[in-house]
Amino acid sequence: MSIKQIVDFSQATTKAEHYRPAPERLIKGNPEHTLYNHYESPCGQFGAGVWEGAVGHWKVEYTEHEYCEIIHGVSVLRDSEGQAKTLRAGDRFVIPAGFKGTWEVLEPCRKIYVMFEQKR
Repeated sequence: MSIKQIVDFSQATTKAEHYRPAPERLIKGNPEHTLYNHYESPCGQFGAGVWEGAVGHWKVEYTEHEYCEIIHGVSVLRDSEGQAKTLRAGDRFVIPAGFKGTWEVLEPCRKIYVMFEQKR
């Protein structure tokens, strides 16, 4: 393995993937998401990149463990009981696999993510 395999997000030429939440998950709006998946491990269980989300509100169900760092914007993450956590630039946190709730973007949001999906 050489230094050429190091993935530098600032120099990555990853193609952007654009998508929207599935209609059955939408609560408010129809926000576009942009994903730059800069790295995926050969086994497909580990990945890292940058996610951007427009204003909107949708249901989430995490099958992966995800570390997040909010770069800019404001979001609110709510669990299935309605308890909420406001997420702002500089916040760093982990969402464990199995989390169910909603993600609401109040101001366009950008986050760095690192995720791990356990084999089933």
